[in-house]
Amino acid sequence: MTKQSNLSFSDTFKAVRPSLRSEKDESRLSVSFTPTEFISVVNQTLEYAYSSVLITGEVASFKVNQGKWVFFDIKDEESSVSCFMVLANLRIPLEDGMKVQIRAVPKVTKWGKFSLTVTAIKPVGEGSLKKAFELLKKKLASEGLFDVSRKRGIPKDLTRIGIISSTGAAGYSDFIKIINARWGGLEIQVAHTQVQGLDAPDQIIRALKYFNEKNEVQVVAIIRGGGSADDLSCFNDEKLVREIASSRIPVATGIGHERDESLCDLASDIRASTPSNLAEMLTPEKKMVKALVRGKVEKISDYVLMKIEQKKMENQNKISQVSNEIISIINRTHERVKRKCEVLEALNPEKILKQGYAILRGKISPGNVVKITTYDNEIKAEVKEVYERE
Repeated sequence: MTKQSNLSFSDTFKAVRPSLRSEKDESRLSVSFTPTEFISVVNQTLEYAYSSVLITGEVASFKVNQGKWVFFDIKDEESSVSCFMVLANLRIPLEDGMKVQIRAVPKVTKWGKFSLTVTAIKPVGEGSLKKAFELLKKKLASEGLFDVSRKRGIPKDLTRIGIISSTGAAGYSDFIKIINARWGGLEIQVAHTQVQGLDAPDQIIRALKYFNEKNEVQVVAIIRGGGSADDLSCFNDEKLVREIASSRIPVATGIGHERDESLCDLASDIRASTPSNLAEMLTPEKKMVKALVRGKVEKISDYVLMKIEQKKMENQNKISQVSNEIISIINRTHERVKRKCEVLEALNPEKILKQGYAILRGKISPGNVVKITTYDNEIKAEVKEVYERE
């Protein structure tokens, strides 16, 4: 019975040294292995040199075995490489002829066959992206994930928003700018993630799970500015789409430009054409609210005056009493309106800045540069130290 030896990359070369010959005419070196030792050393060498590779090519010979394992070849015009992956990791529909990019680990199996163990995969190119999109859209639609009856509206008393986005992206900056300009005073929690590439779906899923576990926000906004179809393809990831559909907290999406459509958009409760449009949908306009309040006051005043005239005609003797009652109603109504106006004014960021407060933007960690806005100045400062309040 052959005894298996687990040799490290460096141990292999140490084992080789004693077998070196001293003859001057020897130009080649032969090393003796068992098959198991050889495969082990080759895999260690591959892991050392290529721990993970990205390969783009065309899918061929695609098949699923036992409902668990996926096998296919990735090829170009001259070569082909065998690929293997767990079915649970396949998050896009796959067919022969589709162009894809895979992230994989190269290995030699115990049967001596070279193969790529695939850890992530995404379609590449307009044709493959469209094919994968339509196949997955049909599958999820048949399960009812996009049904209008499932969707929830924006909470009327929205004060707490969770955001999933790349904080360095223009789409995120536009969203925050419009939110503050339109209303302000909202509590915003941000989860910074990648919003394109192979790692983006899992990062967004983790962020969404975090908000659902904490249950501290009323709506979660997933934001990503415009980009190519390939850039936005991470929002057609099956696992991410299902996570959005199953979220206990309503999910709003503002992804890409107006012409872009993703499966995440279809599964979300609230869909906007752009990040800026989503900010407008989630918040009222202060000027419009003030105008609405003034309009209601005018209607109330007109109604009150009309009632006064009616009472005068009905009973002149009770005019004094009625007038006092109406005046009291007017005073109470004006007082309520005044308090609402005071609340609106208190939410004005400019007033808060006048009181000596400041707005801090940026990632608060040592070494980072943050932006500080006061009433009179814009300040950039480097964070020296961060510690918890006592």
